[in-house]
Amino acid sequence: MLMVTKIPRFTCKIMLALLALAPAAAPALAADVISLRLEVYGLARLHVLTLHSQIDELPDRYAITVDYATTGVAGLFVDVKTHAQVRGRLGPSWAQPEVFRNETIRDGDARKNSVDYHPDGTVAGSSTPPPAEPVPLASMRGTVDNLTAYYLLERQLVRTGSCALAVPVFDGRFRYDLFFTDAGQQKLAPEHGQSYDGTVTVCRMRRHTLVPTGGKESGEGARQGTIWYANLVPSAGAMVPVRMEMETQIGSVDGYVAEVHGRGVDLKLME
Repeated sequence: MLMVTKIPRFTCKIMLALLALAPAAAPALAADVISLRLEVYGLARLHVLTLHSQIDELPDRYAITVDYATTGVAGLFVDVKTHAQVRGRLGPSWAQPEVFRNETIRDGDARKNSVDYHPDGTVAGSSTPPPAEPVPLASMRGTVDNLTAYYLLERQLVRTGSCALAVPVFDGRFRYDLFFTDAGQQKLAPEHGQSYDGTVTVCRMRRHTLVPTGGKESGEGARQGTIWYANLVPSAGAMVPVRMEMETQIGSVDGYVAEVHGRGVDLKLME
């Protein structure tokens, strides 16, 4: 597996990608939500981050929340806690966000992003503190948040088995496009403490940042990566990311799903 080359700025650089790779619930819509725990590793298998998430969906509504924080030795270099939440409308082949909120505290400094997505495609967003390069209003139109972007992919995989998808994203601070492409099927064997053994669908991800166009902020988020998906919760409308490799400005990181619970499923794949 690929490894990160430097830890101190890990979370700042890949925050926007890791947020959305696994689902979590914002006030509950249904009685049985799906919850996941994802563990992320860097240099020399150093454990750097734990992500908790859930997804809650009804036939016409969905709610997703993700919470994660640096852990172990990584917390000595950078202390980061993030809470992100979206709720929106749901159809057979689409998901449309209505309200997205993201709060991150990094070494005591808070950053808040807030976006409202309107039915006519217009978007209103804000970020505190404000970004170095504001996103033009015209560029926001027709976008979704980053949690919904991956949720769209995971639902499409259940319906069609295909990763092929392009999603315009605005999260209150960044405007970028995510491109997903097919990389076939693969048989995974247990590795690095994860016990998963089975066939997965492999998706490639590539990010094209539109705003900001340069400077320090343009390097935040994963540039590209590979995600291995499996249908671990057959009654759900979305697949689950079993493993991932993400390429960032500081190197590569590896993620593994450790637990999956809900809708009759109770899996523990690693400690």
